[in-house]
Amino acid sequence: MRHWKELVKGIWSRNPQLVLGLAFCPTLAVSTSVSNALWMTLAATFVLVCSNLLISSIRKIVPGHLRIPLFITIIASFVTVVDLLLNAYQPEVYRSLGIFIPLIVVNCIILGRAEEFAQKNGVFVSVLDGIGMGIGFGLTLTVLAAVREVLGANSLFGYTLIPGMEPATAMVMAPGAFFTLALMLWAMNAVNSRSKRK
Repeated sequence: MRHWKELVKGIWSRNPQLVLGLAFCPTLAVSTSVSNALWMTLAATFVLVCSNLLISSIRKIVPGHLRIPLFITIIASFVTVVDLLLNAYQPEVYRSLGIFIPLIVVNCIILGRAEEFAQKNGVFVSVLDGIGMGIGFGLTLTVLAAVREVLGANSLFGYTLIPGMEPATAMVMAPGAFFTLALMLWAMNAVNSRSKRK
């Protein structure tokens, strides 16, 4: 039961963006299309899982004063792997996501999970935590991107949805991102408040 709890907590009860308030910068910046959201989810989840696994494996031999520099070095190594792979095999995605792939190094979700969870728990539950947080990050990002792409570009995965319909271009700009994220935060808080009252 504990393993299941570690896996699903990132989806709802400890969702990185909607509950913890982390990673708004990449969430708002790359959520202009569902394709970008999915690639960013894969990249961030890969780094989360791999860094959690390695940090949890070496947690007992790392001196306290070297903990943060070592964690950042580990995270940066996995981000470099993702960066090089995307540049080599998915150059369009690499150009589309731009600076936000290298910025995964300083993504507060990843360093936060390393510091708060992986350095205090075993390998298996740390991997589950990374997967769960990655799924939660990705779901928020994908829902936000879907709303913005459908309303702001009248398309999904590059396919026009309703021919002749004029899209609300503000939705693919910064105001649309903030407005949609605010509605998602409101909806989650409303659901949580209602469930607490029951």
